[in-house]
Amino acid sequence: MAKNLEQAIKEAGGPVQLLWNSTSPPAIVPRVVPEFTNWRDEQLAWRRTAVLYDQSHHMANLNIKGPDALKLISSLAINSVAKFPVDMAKQFVAVNHDGYVIGDNILFHLEEDEYQAVGIPPSINWLHFHAATGGYDVQVWRDDNSFYRKGDPRLWRVQVQGPGAMDVIRTATGQEPPKLKFFYMTRFKIAGCDVRALRHGMAGEPGFEMWGPWKDNDKVMAALLEAGRKHGMVQVGGRAYHTNALESGWLPRPLPAIYSGGEMKAYREWLTDQAYETTSPLGGSFYSDNIEDYYFTPYDLDYGRIIGFDHDFIGRAALEKMAADGRSTRRKKVTFVWNGDDSAAAYGSMFHKGPGAKFINLPMSLYDTFHADRVEANGAVVGLSTWTGYSANERAMLSLGTIDAKFATPGTEVTLTWGEDRPSKKVQVEEHVPFRIRAKVMPAPLVEQARTVYRSDAGVK
Repeated sequence: MAKNLEQAIKEAGGPVQLLWNSTSPPAIVPRVVPEFTNWRDEQLAWRRTAVLYDQSHHMANLNIKGPDALKLISSLAINSVAKFPVDMAKQFVAVNHDGYVIGDNILFHLEEDEYQAVGIPPSINWLHFHAATGGYDVQVWRDDNSFYRKGDPRLWRVQVQGPGAMDVIRTATGQEPPKLKFFYMTRFKIAGCDVRALRHGMAGEPGFEMWGPWKDNDKVMAALLEAGRKHGMVQVGGRAYHTNALESGWLPRPLPAIYSGGEMKAYREWLTDQAYETTSPLGGSFYSDNIEDYYFTPYDLDYGRIIGFDHDFIGRAALEKMAADGRSTRRKKVTFVWNGDDSAAAYGSMFHKGPGAKFINLPMSLYDTFHADRVEANGAVVGLSTWTGYSANERAMLSLGTIDAKFATPGTEVTLTWGEDRPSKKVQVEEHVPFRIRAKVMPAPLVEQARTVYRSDAGVK
């Protein structure tokens, strides 16, 4: 019986076989109700009024403290940490030795030698591994999400976002919200409780991410909800939550590039047989026996803009080579806007006799954790479609992915295949036939404000 990821890969006959036949259900938002009203109105609210996202339960927290904390972070982050003062956050992006993305998280600089990484497991695990094995003078504590953890979380964490977010914060705090640049932090009180806050935003709208000790959760949540009632704020449930990324253009779950390469073996041995990376299912119409065909470079995901070659980090030489030989411009991150008639035909096929299209769950349509659908033009595969769902704001099925640069012009029509033609043991894959759906290539983020005004003060480098 396998005790770690490396052993699990060997027993399965390879990493693709391990993930393709995983019987684990796809990742969900634990402990948050699926819908507070209905997911359509919850989606509409983040553009129209204000929304509250409860983020206390679906992300992991890794706190890193000590004289070598920044040294550890700098050795792994593709982006520069030369300017990283207290009360600032950065998007932490890590790659393997060959320059392929492992994952990302938000990294908060809390105190002089104290940082906190918040996100889904791949990048959290990578940081944790190096903190534990790299000889760094640091201390860590970790709080996994509510799917893995027993009992309450260590911290509460919420976001208030949307055009009316500042009105909600003003009412809840009894003072004018501080004017901060994107990804800078502040402190204030809500219901007499000390709150730390990050100037943040989702789908291009301004707002704050706030957190504090769990003991204050009920008081702070009650105060925010009371303030929100005066401004039309809507709570977002687990069903709508992940669809926000479709509009904001962030690709949440790239397959972590850890399943191959001798330099990654020690890490695969460190990850347990129950780790996220071991059990998460892989699916979609794209299939390859070579796990590296599922990897992404940071350039593929629009992270080239944050790479800083002013420090040494794992994967630097590989990224420099990619930039030198033109691979940095080979593919672009885009939004695929699915043809409405084709989407309706695929969904409607369940009402006809015989196997129809793979069921399209709404609003989030993924039936796996790591997803890759074929995107074709002129009879050839030219891209991959990943994060998939429905947006009530756009009245369309959307997916995020990458495409060869020459097909990335907005308005270009491509065809993606929804469903699988290769058997698997995945629990959410029923008998079906692959379904070809036309799609238009559009920018990512799709929302113009998120591409322009919202990023103008982003300061994420």
